[in-house]
Amino acid sequence: MNETAEKKSFLKNPSVQAIMTSLICIVLGLFIGYIVLLMINPSGAGEAIKTILINFLSRSSSAAQMKALGNTLAKTAPLLMCALSICFCYKVGLFNIGAAGQYEAGACFGLYAALAWHMPWFVCLLIAGLAGAVVGSISGFLKAYRNVNEVISGIMLNWIMLYLTNTMLSKVKDPASPYTLKLSSANGKALIPNAGLNAMFSNNKTVTLAIPLAILFAVLIWVILSKTKFGYELKATGYNKDAAMYAGMKEKQNIIVTLAIGGALAGIGAAFLFLTGYQEWSTTQTSVPGMGFNGIAATFLGGLHPIGTIFASFFIQSITDGGALIDKSVYPSQISDLISSIIIYLCGFVLFFKFALNKVIDRKKPQATVSKVTGDVIKDDAAKEEGGDK
Repeated sequence: MNETAEKKSFLKNPSVQAIMTSLICIVLGLFIGYIVLLMINPSGAGEAIKTILINFLSRSSSAAQMKALGNTLAKTAPLLMCALSICFCYKVGLFNIGAAGQYEAGACFGLYAALAWHMPWFVCLLIAGLAGAVVGSISGFLKAYRNVNEVISGIMLNWIMLYLTNTMLSKVKDPASPYTLKLSSANGKALIPNAGLNAMFSNNKTVTLAIPLAILFAVLIWVILSKTKFGYELKATGYNKDAAMYAGMKEKQNIIVTLAIGGALAGIGAAFLFLTGYQEWSTTQTSVPGMGFNGIAATFLGGLHPIGTIFASFFIQSITDGGALIDKSVYPSQISDLISSIIIYLCGFVLFFKFALNKVIDRKKPQATVSKVTGDVIKDDAAKEEGGDK
């Protein structure tokens, strides 16, 4: 095989294409964001886009850089869990847009167990995961037995869980504010331990075991989907429910289990944020948390691969935090959200970019024609060259 054929084979590799399409989304998103910055104020646009990209590296000292990195990682862990929730369900042919509601369920019951029942962190974590699984299984049941689209039921459950969470957590909120009580003072044993990790990040207390645990979950999901019979059955059900049923698989049960697992992942993601003490829940919140929806972007930007979502989640969270550091006297505070949203929007075209890339590669493939006189196959110059190299 000649060098050209090897190059084409390399570009056809699914992993390579996933990386290339993700980079296309990032470059286009940043470029459009840069144009917007130029339109607002050309003189500082370059510095602003640089700040957004380097995020914590823009800090003046190494200690401040490490502390800011710790904050980004603390918020990456729940984002990664939401991305894994969506990725897992998508691999099984389900679009879990209800991850936001499952995330809210995890926050609701995880925090309530910590503040009202004074449970230790690992019990609160399990309760949060169970709550998310229950909400996810509701969508699964409706999909399996009533053929209700999981997108419709998921969106409705997002809002139901938002107001249920506000109602329940209002019982454990600070009397002087709409926020829930601080875990550090109300129930210190509900805080996820840092196991010495905070020492690496200038004693940032929000850096906890949640970060390595989230990465461990990503590896576990990859193993389940790629290396186990259970994962194969789930994917088979997603590809063709009728064929799975004909093969003896319990397709209805698999749908419910899939969304329950996705819900558990999102619920644990909420616990990974609120049980670190990074922030409290506001009981007057009127919008669904963006963490569940940002997980969609991380899933597609990560190439629909559990390992890819690790890097995609960190990148999305990093540019979001970096956007908060630009000069607010020149650029509006919403500019960071705008740039993040553009990249998130472009993530919806990942499959289109892959299709376009394959079309370009296929167009350069050697062509063969058939002689009208003899019927022999006649290769073109590129094909002859490739055959000669072999």
